[in-house]
Amino acid sequence: MISLSNVTLRRGAKVLLDGASVTLHPGENVGLVGRNGAGKSTLFALLNGSLHEDGGDFSQPAGWRLAQVAQHMPETDEAATDFVMAGDERLMQLREQLQQAEHSGDGLAIAHAHSDLQDAGAHDARPRAEALILGLGFTPGQLDQPVNSFSGGWRMRLQLARALMAPSDLLLLDEPTNHLDLDALVWLEGWLGRYTGTLIVISHDREFLDAVTRVTLHIEGGKLTRYGGNYSAFEELRAQQLSLQQSAFAKQQDKIAHLQKFIDRFKAKASKAKQAQSRVKALERMEKIAPVLADAEFQFEFKEPANLPNPMLAVRGGRFGYVAADEGEKQILDGVDRTVLAGQRIGILGANGQGKSTFVKTVARTLPLLGGQLTEGKGLTIGYFAQQELDVLRAQDTPLEHMVRLARETGQESTEAAREQQLRNFLGTFSFPGTMVMQPVGQFSGGEKARLVLAMIVWQRPNLLLLDEPTNHLDLATREALAVALNEFEGTVMLVSHDRALLRSVCDEFWLVARGRVEPFDGDLQDYQRYLMDEARARRDTRNAAPVATKSEATTEATTPTSAPNTSQTLVNPAEQRRLDAQRRQQLAERTRPLKRALAKVEASMQALGSERTALEHSLTTPLPPSELADAGRRLKAIEIELAHAEDQWLQLTTDIEALESVSV
Repeated sequence: MISLSNVTLRRGAKVLLDGASVTLHPGENVGLVGRNGAGKSTLFALLNGSLHEDGGDFSQPAGWRLAQVAQHMPETDEAATDFVMAGDERLMQLREQLQQAEHSGDGLAIAHAHSDLQDAGAHDARPRAEALILGLGFTPGQLDQPVNSFSGGWRMRLQLARALMAPSDLLLLDEPTNHLDLDALVWLEGWLGRYTGTLIVISHDREFLDAVTRVTLHIEGGKLTRYGGNYSAFEELRAQQLSLQQSAFAKQQDKIAHLQKFIDRFKAKASKAKQAQSRVKALERMEKIAPVLADAEFQFEFKEPANLPNPMLAVRGGRFGYVAADEGEKQILDGVDRTVLAGQRIGILGANGQGKSTFVKTVARTLPLLGGQLTEGKGLTIGYFAQQELDVLRAQDTPLEHMVRLARETGQESTEAAREQQLRNFLGTFSFPGTMVMQPVGQFSGGEKARLVLAMIVWQRPNLLLLDEPTNHLDLATREALAVALNEFEGTVMLVSHDRALLRSVCDEFWLVARGRVEPFDGDLQDYQRYLMDEARARRDTRNAAPVATKSEATTEATTPTSAPNTSQTLVNPAEQRRLDAQRRQQLAERTRPLKRALAKVEASMQALGSERTALEHSLTTPLPPSELADAGRRLKAIEIELAHAEDQWLQLTTDIEALESVSV
C-alpha cells in the first residue's frame, strides 16, 4: 500500500504538504482533487520518485511497477505502433537480449530469451498496442504513420497509449482527458474500469472522475483528506463537513468569548485569581477549529446582447473544408443545410477528424466556405473560443495590449488613460491582477490563456457564442462558473466539448457531425454514448472479419480446381428456407428471453434509483438538520454506487443479447 505519515513536502520555499497523512490500498482507483497550485502535481512527483519528502515518512511497495504519461511532446520518425509498444520497457529489454543472444550464437540464452518474451506477452504485444491506438481515436491507416506526422494533440494521445501499454501496479494520470473527444473518453473510461492496479488520476472532468474513481483524495491547506466515493460523493460529504465545521466554529467562538470575558473581569481580583488562571489554561488547551473560509470563486457573466437577429445564420448546400497549399481544396463536409435560431443552445457531437472544428471555424469566419451559401442575420456578433487559444492570442503581447487592441477594433473610444484603467479593472474581474496584465501571454498557463479568451469574448458583447473545447485547461471551479454564465446568456450557444457535465447543463439539442454531414441527433448524451459503442463494435467487427474473409478465400483457392466452378453449395427450396428461418428465430427468442427479462429488471431498477436520486438532490437544495443532511448524503452515495453497478449489468446484458443476435444472423 501507499502510506504517507506526517509528510512535509516543499517546492522551493513553498510548503505544499505540511504534516499530511493518508493510506491508499492496492487496487484502489483514486481521484486527486484540489485547487490549482495546491500540490497535486507535486504529490505525483513524490509518488514517481522525482521528489523526496522533506519530513515525515513515505512508503510504497518496492517492487511496484510505475506507469505515467510523459509530459514532453514526442519527436521521432518511429511508427505509431512501434512507439506505443516501446512503452513496455521490459518487453523491449527482452527483445534486445534476444538479439544479443542470436548475435553471439548462445543457444541457451536464445531459449531463455524466447521463454521470457512469451511470459512478457510478446505474442500479442502488437495487437495490444494497436487496440490502444485505435481506442484513442486513430484510424487503422494511421497505425504505421510516423509519430512526427501527427499534430500535438494526437501525439499526446500516443503518449497516453504508451503509458497504458506498460504493465504497471501503479498508474498515475495527470489530466488524461485534455486531448480526447467523447468517443475516446468513453473508451478510456472502459479501459480504466478493467485496470487491476492502483490508479491515481488528476482531472477537472467531474463525469470522468465519477466514472473511474471510487476514492477521492483532497489536497487543501497542506493537508490530505481521504473520502470514500467518487467526485460527486466527495462534494456531498465535503459540503456536510463544511456545514458542521462552521457550526462547531461558531459554538467555539461563543465559548472563547465567554471564557475571555471571565478572565478580563476577574483576573485582577485576588479572590478570583485562581479561577481566572484556570480559564486562561483552558483557553490555551482548547484546540482551535478553523473557520470555513469561503474562497472567492471565479465568477463572470456574458453581457446582454445588443440585439438578437432571428435566424442568426443559415447554411444552404454548404461545403466545408480548407485549402491546403500543396493539395488544393480539402473537403470535409458537404450538403450541409442547417439554420441557427436566436436562443438555441446546440451541442455539436462527433469524433475527432469528422469536421466539428472545421464547421465552427467556418461559421466563425476564420475559414472560407468552399461552396454553397452561408447567410448571416443582420447585426450578428460572434464570440469565438478557439480550441487552440493561441489561434486568437498573440504570445508576445500582454493581456492589456490584447484588450486595448480589441477596444479599438470595437470602436470604444475614450481617453487613453481612462481606457487603460477601465481595461485593467475589467481584467481584474477575470483574475488578472496588476502585475499579470503586463506579462506576455506566452508565459501563461493554459487556464490563464483560456480566461483571457473568455474576457475578450465578454468584452465584445456577442449574440452568438461559438465555443470549441473551452474547458480543456479550466479547473472545476472555472468550469462551474462557465456553465452558470452560459445558462444565463440570452443569446445563442454552439458548443463543442468533451465535458459531458457542461454539455448536459447548457445544451437543449445536439447536432452530429459524421460521414461528411451535419444532422440533428435525436437523443441525449446517454444515447450518444450508445451510438459510439455501436460504431466501435461495427468497426471492430469489420476489422475482425477482413482477415477471416481473406483466409477463407485463400483456402477456397487452394482446395478448388481452377478449371471447374465450385458447386459445393447446396440449394434449399424457399419453403424449407422459411422453415429454417422460423426455427432460428424461435431458438434465438428462447436463448435471449431470460437475458431480456433480466435487462427489463435492471432498467426498472435504474429508473427507480434515478427518481430517488433526483428527489434526494432536490431535498439537498433546501435547509436540512445536520442529521438529515448526513443521512441524505450517505443515501445519495449509496445510490450512485448502485447505479454504477446497474449500468455495468445493463451494458453486459445488452452486449450478451447483441452477441447472440449477431451469431443467429
